[in-house]
Amino acid sequence: MTDFRGLTDLASRAFGGSVVAANDEFFAPRENLVRPEPPQAVHTFGHKGKEYDGWETRRRREPGSDWAVVRLGEPGVVRGVVVDTAFFTGNYPPEVSVEAAVVDGYPAADELPALTWTTLVERSAALGDTANAYPVADDRVWTHVRLTIHPDGGVARFRVHGEARPDPRFAGGTDLAARENGGSLVACSDAFYGSAARLIEPGRARHMGEGWENARRRDGGNDWALFRLGLPGLVRHVELDTSYFLGNAPGEFRLSGCSAAGADLDDPAEAFDEVAWFDLVPRRPARPDTRHRFLVAEHRTVTHVRVDVYPDGGMARLRVWGDPVPAP
Repeated sequence: MTDFRGLTDLASRAFGGSVVAANDEFFAPRENLVRPEPPQAVHTFGHKGKEYDGWETRRRREPGSDWAVVRLGEPGVVRGVVVDTAFFTGNYPPEVSVEAAVVDGYPAADELPALTWTTLVERSAALGDTANAYPVADDRVWTHVRLTIHPDGGVARFRVHGEARPDPRFAGGTDLAARENGGSLVACSDAFYGSAARLIEPGRARHMGEGWENARRRDGGNDWALFRLGLPGLVRHVELDTSYFLGNAPGEFRLSGCSAAGADLDDPAEAFDEVAWFDLVPRRPARPDTRHRFLVAEHRTVTHVRVDVYPDGGMARLRVWGDPVPAP
């Protein structure tokens, strides 16, 4: 294919991409960069000035440049990028550059600058109100891409076109917890803003309102949700997805499993004392707006799972991928 723009947009929100950090977003939020729909003209003014369907930084009064880091929806080979400055006319960046990095896991925002960054697009001229396209000649696989604008300004969309190279360790298996496979919510500590049953709904959440969100906890405990798997089985890997939860994602989370074929977990008040739970994902930091995927080393049959969030916070989806086992 000669035009790389016909390839998958690895950065798109629809593909699971997320803007995980930016040094400045004073006028317009960084999340707009990866929205799948075309940018739209905005004709309103807010407290900070004219509003834009894009990412816009403040006017820089000191040397330097502004940047935003995108975690790709899947690792992939980048064949070209588009820096779309649609509707940015007197406030677009005159130059841009693009770098990429590969990392296993989910680094925190303050850890991103320390990654090994490789230049994909040298510092190049950009035009305003234009879909500026830059081909890339590099066959390596990347997980993160950094857009730098020189020195400041606004960008409507950032497209990263290429070919996905998903990690084969996360391939295969059946979603044992999915509602369409018979999974169900047994109990939940709190569902003030949205039911935990949404975690096992089909497809990806389209916004924060399609996930589970509890109230802010003030008592020193933590929130949790308990699910019965529709298909008991051996778990291979799991997804704990905080997509769209930015300032209200959990600080930490944990996923536990148990084999409770003979116990009555429909009465959760008693069940937690009767059943031996084991870690599928030990307690660890949760990143905002991230589809976390973890391999599971435990190979016991699982009939129920419990997700704990510390101390509280929202999630979009829970997936428990594995191999069903025959019912006893």
